[in-house]
Amino acid sequence: MNILIIGGAGYIGSHVAREMLDAGHKVTVFDNFSSGQRENIFADEACIEGDILDYAALVRAMRANKYDALVHLAAFKAAGESMQKPEKYSLNNLNGTVNILNAALETGIRNVVFSSSAAVYGNPEYCPIDEAHPTRPENYYGFTKLEIERIMGWYDRLKGLRFAALRYFNAAGYDPRGRIKGLERNPANLLPIIMEAAAGLRPGVTIFGGDYPTPDGTCVRDYVHVSDLAAGHLAALNCLVRQNKSITINLGSETGVSVHEMIESARKITGIPFSASLGPRRPGDPAKLTSSARLAKDLLGWQARYSDVETLITSTWKMYTASRPRGNAD
Repeated sequence: MNILIIGGAGYIGSHVAREMLDAGHKVTVFDNFSSGQRENIFADEACIEGDILDYAALVRAMRANKYDALVHLAAFKAAGESMQKPEKYSLNNLNGTVNILNAALETGIRNVVFSSSAAVYGNPEYCPIDEAHPTRPENYYGFTKLEIERIMGWYDRLKGLRFAALRYFNAAGYDPRGRIKGLERNPANLLPIIMEAAAGLRPGVTIFGGDYPTPDGTCVRDYVHVSDLAAGHLAALNCLVRQNKSITINLGSETGVSVHEMIESARKITGIPFSASLGPRRPGDPAKLTSSARLAKDLLGWQARYSDVETLITSTWKMYTASRPRGNAD
């Protein structure tokens, strides 16, 4: 297939692009490089620089080749920032996605794989979380992802645009073969923050709350390796084309790892006793979030292969030690 990956120079997007290329597909990346990095563009893929808020640029890009499908990963994703700057997230995530969908319809693309998020679920009523769980986002970022799913549902119903919405949990790790060269900029997730502490790029790690009803008092999360996520995008696209039916699916490891466990494992693997201090809870942080990925297994034949703690940490640490990043990790 000929595939357009919007946001394909970013952390997750570059892994998705590599997975598609490895499967023998032709790939073109569309990215404005606001957070994506040029070193994440592979020699065997094409690249178009452009912004999803520029509708004419999107149409030109989509008309440049006859694409069989597109993958949409171009979104702002910092949950905390989304609560401070909802206008920024509305413009990029919502307006930008409508531009993408309209341009796809105008140029004849009818298959879309969308990077959604477990943030659509909000505070869990039960764990593991399956796709039937109520959707009540706790932050504006999660709201934008859920709203995009709803918009795509209407485009499916009214225009025949088929989509796969992939609700994935905590993305972590790097390509085990070391083929992704650019570190994520300004990371806000636990594992890269731990790596920055181990690499001496920050003074330490703050643990937000140590009195949760979990075995060690720290929050428990479901970490899924980014290479597993990439494989999920490919499997979802194949399913979408094969069945011609829209799908909404979780991608997760189905395993809970606490903040304390991740820190202690990282200390052991890196051999560096970096500092970790206890801070107050963050508003809206649930004690435990774990996924059910049964539907992904049943429908896509997908399951996590690299999402064990050792692989997550080792593959990430290799990137940090090889890249020798500057203080802003770019």
